[in-house]
Amino acid sequence: MSELKEGQKAPDFTSKDQNGNTVSLNQFAGKKVVLYFYPKDDTPGCTAEACDFRDNYHGLTAQGIVVLGVSVDDEKSHKKFVAKHSLPFTLLADTDHQIVTAYGVWGEKNMYGKTYMGTIRTTFIIDEKGIVSHIIKKVDTQNSTAQVLELLK
Repeated sequence: MSELKEGQKAPDFTSKDQNGNTVSLNQFAGKKVVLYFYPKDDTPGCTAEACDFRDNYHGLTAQGIVVLGVSVDDEKSHKKFVAKHSLPFTLLADTDHQIVTAYGVWGEKNMYGKTYMGTIRTTFIIDEKGIVSHIIKKVDTQNSTAQVLELLK
């Protein structure tokens, strides 16, 4: 799969959320969607990012923005993460790597000299017509909402 670029149609997907409900991107047609990919539930950076979206959630929804988080963790892990941090938005379980692959965010990572495959933290802003309007590759986990809102000005 080639790298997804701004201006392209966002790949549609269907997945299960933290409650086992089926969620598809196309059900949010007509709304702006912040689709953020993160490596792992309940790790420091991922928690900071999720809590930043949580703390600014009402401001985002007031602007008609839907927030969807995606990781390769399963529904059970997402459910615990949502409960522990009172997350008001949907987390999608991508255990088969279909979504991370379609969005080009599954790739080689390096930690402590060890190379492995994992989710590359990236945020996609998808417009009301399903087009990728912005891609944030250098995500500031403490200020991810501010990064999104700055681009939507």
